[in-house]
Amino acid sequence: MPRKFIKRFMPDHDKIRNHKHLNQVFGTLLHDPNLLHLNRRSVSGAMFVGLFFAFVPLPTQMIMAAGTAILLRVNLPISVGLVWLTNPVTMPPIFYFCYKVGTWILGTPLHEVAFELSWDWIGSELATIWQPFLLGCAVVGVSSGALGWMIVRLLWRLHVVRHLKARKARRTQKSS
Repeated sequence: MPRKFIKRFMPDHDKIRNHKHLNQVFGTLLHDPNLLHLNRRSVSGAMFVGLFFAFVPLPTQMIMAAGTAILLRVNLPISVGLVWLTNPVTMPPIFYFCYKVGTWILGTPLHEVAFELSWDWIGSELATIWQPFLLGCAVVGVSSGALGWMIVRLLWRLHVVRHLKARKARRTQKSS
C-alpha cells in the first residue's frame, strides 16, 4: 500500500499521547503503538470501524470510532477520518438511503420524508420512521465496513505479492 503517502498525513504519536482531552478520556490506552501503525491488520480494522461508525446517526460518531479503534488496537486517525464520510453535505442522501434499505428489509411502505434539521422534525417525523431508519443504518454500516475491510485486505495482499514477485525478478536478473 502507499505507506509513505499515508504517513505524511499521520499525526505524531507523542502529540496524540500527550493530547489533553484525549488523555482525560482514554488515559494510558493511547500509549499503544498500534494506534498509528500502518499494517494490513491495523488499516483494514480501521476501515471497518470508520465506515461502520460513519453510518451511526449520532453526533458522537468520532468519539465512538476513536474509542472502538483504541479498544480494538487499530489505526486511530484512519478510523476517525473515515467517519467524515457522513458530513453535513452527504448526510441527508446517505441517511435517506439507509432509511430505504431499512424499509426494504422490513417490507414496510416508504414514508415520504421531507428532511429538516430541527427539533420539531426530529420529534414528529423520526418517531414514525425510526425502526427502518436504524435498521438500515446498522445494515449499511456493517456491510460497508465489511466491504471496506475486505477491499483493504485484498489490495494489501495484491501489493505484497506484486512486490515479492518484483524482488524475485530482480534477484534472478542480478544472478544471471
